[in-house]
Amino acid sequence: MEVIIGCVGKPSVGKSTFFNAVSGGQAKTGNFPFTTIEPNTGVTFYRVPCPCVSHGKVKECKPKYGRCMNGTRLIPVKLLDVAGLVPGASEGAGLGNKFLDDLRHADVLMHILDVSGTTNEKGETTVGYDPINDAEWLHGEVHAWVFNNLWKKWSSVARRHAATKASVGPTLLGQLSGYGANPAVINAVLDKMGVRDPVDLGEWDEDQVKALVEAFLLVRFPTILLLNKADQAGDTDKNISRIVERYEASKCFVASAGAECFLKICRQKNVIKYQAGASNFETIEDIEDDLDFRKARGETVPSLEEATAGLEPPDGKTKKRLEKIRDMVLFRYQSTGVWAAIQAAVDLQEPVVVYPVKSLSNFATAADGGGVFGNAMLVKPGSTVRSVVGYVASGMMDLLQYAELLEEGGNRRRVGEDYVLTGKNNIIKFFFRPVEERQVQGGSSQGKEKEQQKARPKKDKGVEGENGSGEGGEM
Repeated sequence: MEVIIGCVGKPSVGKSTFFNAVSGGQAKTGNFPFTTIEPNTGVTFYRVPCPCVSHGKVKECKPKYGRCMNGTRLIPVKLLDVAGLVPGASEGAGLGNKFLDDLRHADVLMHILDVSGTTNEKGETTVGYDPINDAEWLHGEVHAWVFNNLWKKWSSVARRHAATKASVGPTLLGQLSGYGANPAVINAVLDKMGVRDPVDLGEWDEDQVKALVEAFLLVRFPTILLLNKADQAGDTDKNISRIVERYEASKCFVASAGAECFLKICRQKNVIKYQAGASNFETIEDIEDDLDFRKARGETVPSLEEATAGLEPPDGKTKKRLEKIRDMVLFRYQSTGVWAAIQAAVDLQEPVVVYPVKSLSNFATAADGGGVFGNAMLVKPGSTVRSVVGYVASGMMDLLQYAELLEEGGNRRRVGEDYVLTGKNNIIKFFFRPVEERQVQGGSSQGKEKEQQKARPKKDKGVEGENGSGEGGEM
């Protein structure tokens, strides 16, 4: 499962700054419209507790992709920063057509708003702009884009639907697949609308088709609102309160992408100790104050030189900005908000986390016993054991016999290929038919396996190399 978060919003609200704050990418940044003309892609991370902690393997944990930091697993997630949107995009204004086309690749949207009110509807610098309608405005542009394309051919769609006596699901899938729809999405849309076969689409008027598009957007493009530039003066606090009151609070995240970027730079320059998403940072002065406090309480503490090894004192300008970030962002909101928003965006997809291993004893993912907990995978809710094999070794799907899951307490549970995985701690080992059984089958299954491997996307090869079929019929 590849989760793609699409960073969207009007120009100059801080999309590229957010992108740079939470990824290793370097999107162009600037205070003018269309800073990002080509979509920028990068990698950010979804955080879950790593099982290496409960199994005493923290030092041995060796992720092939992402990282494990003190027992927190960072699983890679794709980030897409697309061109700015302006009013009339659904009719081709600005970079509207390109923006909406790029949007199709996203699984969930991160809509970035400038809550300081210093960016107008065109992305131009101003003062006193009211951002409360920006979220609805973006939704309206996307809605108009899908509806206009659908409505202009609706009569022919309805006639063909009636003539072929088709079910409503396949008919709508044929019209909406270009926007990233799949059968599961269409079924969810129909459930939300309460629509069941038989359906005469010819009786649907404009309002009913608009309702269809509305339901489709809610299912297909779940959205998080990032209330950016929260550390700016003016009407920021008032704007935040009004937006949170109007929209679902659980999907609104107060943030300062600029603050996170600055903290990230200071950490790289060894001016501060800071963990992404934390509620505070430490300078040499902060560490010295803490050591003095602990020493006064009678605690045994390390020397200042030892505790601050590798750190450099900030210059006056840097120190002043760090103090502002601490006062205006971290103390007020407990973090810069950007990483909490990433977590929430991925959570909207309800991912299941799976750790395929070759051994349920040492948790190795390599044949030589190395690569402890080497792979952590995000899979879609409802994924079966068989479908997960398809992710890690697609050529072995037809050779799967069963799998074993490691449960709490160390018990091993044997499950079949149709078993549905849930939760975020699935440590699983696959068992395949012995080599001699594969040979008895002749060349049919082996030929099919070779054909599947040839057809596999290149991006899967690295995963297969770590989680191949192994030896002795196990994985």
